[in-house]
Amino acid sequence: MQKTIAVLGGGIGGLSACYHLSKSPQVSKVVVLEGSGRCGGWLSSTRREDGAVFEQGPRGVRPAGAVGKNTLNMVSELGLESEVLPVTYDHVASKNRYLYVGGQLHKMPSSLGGVMRTVPPFSRPILQSVLKEVMIKRSKEEDESVHAFVSRRLGSELADIAIDSLCRGVFAGDCRALSVRSCFPPLYNAEKARGSIVLGMVFGSGVGPTVTPSDLATRSAKESWAQWSLRRGMQMLPEALEDFLKRKDNVELHRHSPVQTLNATGTGWEIKLEDGATVKADHVISALPANSLASILPPAAQPLSQQLQGISSVTVAVVNLEYEGSVLPVTGFGHLVPSSEDRGLLGVVYDSVPFPQHNSSGVPSTRLTVMMGGAWFHEVFGDPESVSKERLLERATQAVTAHLGVTAVPIWSLVALLKDCIPQYHLGHWKRLETMRTYISDHNLPLTLAGASYDGVSVNDVIFSGRTAAESLVGVV
Repeated sequence: MQKTIAVLGGGIGGLSACYHLSKSPQVSKVVVLEGSGRCGGWLSSTRREDGAVFEQGPRGVRPAGAVGKNTLNMVSELGLESEVLPVTYDHVASKNRYLYVGGQLHKMPSSLGGVMRTVPPFSRPILQSVLKEVMIKRSKEEDESVHAFVSRRLGSELADIAIDSLCRGVFAGDCRALSVRSCFPPLYNAEKARGSIVLGMVFGSGVGPTVTPSDLATRSAKESWAQWSLRRGMQMLPEALEDFLKRKDNVELHRHSPVQTLNATGTGWEIKLEDGATVKADHVISALPANSLASILPPAAQPLSQQLQGISSVTVAVVNLEYEGSVLPVTGFGHLVPSSEDRGLLGVVYDSVPFPQHNSSGVPSTRLTVMMGGAWFHEVFGDPESVSKERLLERATQAVTAHLGVTAVPIWSLVALLKDCIPQYHLGHWKRLETMRTYISDHNLPLTLAGASYDGVSVNDVIFSGRTAAESLVGVV
């Protein structure tokens, strides 16, 4: 039976869903409705005429695991192989990652030797915590905060410094509020299956999805890539997807088309747009943020709206800076800052180190990105609507001076305020998802949830969620 499927949201999750749907003979029409003037969502690259590239969103993608292979397969199918910029595990950007603690930079251990010695800011060798971890009993809890889980299994020092910083770097979130089950499923599953993170990592902890690797994905494993980007920035990926979809007869892509309401018709949906137009569809895949979907569902679906509203997001200020010449006192990927050191400042990425190809073709320069706010945005900067870009720029350049000793004034800067850009999977997130998906199936709603609000916030997770949503309707294509 041929269907019309509407995909709400033209971010990377919606585009991925559409990409897989467009290849299925069961689908007569796919309609993508994007509210803004561009597709790609948070994947956004600023390209200057001199060849310099600055990322406002994600800047590198990890090739590991099934979801990593899945993304590389898509990159390959879209003909972007020659545009890929790989960073291998033996690259200085992979080996050198820093924490800013006690007013100074500390290199994180990246070798066995580093794990066996006491390395500041830690008061004992990390290996000691790891060896003890195998002896700790498993928890009976259904969920636990990331901080509580790591404190229990590896000690409070690693939780307070390393894990606190990691959660700020990945989720811009507070490890004391985030769920270990939803944010770090491999850790949770390792304890459940093997009684230990270490044993779970060594012997495996259950099966995940399997993805047959393309030549590109196979190459990434053989050459041991730690991460990769694209020559003209990560925005190349949604642009290539959009080009692919525009050439498909069964796809209609609408920008500037915010959805006002979804009304169930008994056989599908009538989708009312803000400009008054209506679109009819047999099924809807929503790749919108959970809150946005909640605001357009019909009153009859109130219980679902309420659950969706419980998934909050945080705002991140991203400040791209460019300095003349080589200004870094250390080389590496960048440094993270635990909340105990500076609540407002999440970390600094040394973009020129992993991706020198994104530097300008003119005078040698250093590109940095400062990340601020997240779960602490309101506390430190106040209302995102009223904070000035000047204040954010000043705060970012002050951090670069304080943390890295860079006294020069940047020769170029760009301040981006990413409002509600990273969903926060708080304690019990898994239960909320279960409740929502049960509600959808019990009420026979022709609706599928995809995107960052649900099953993972990384680029790979969101692309995979789009694929999973499409395949739940049409099978594997």
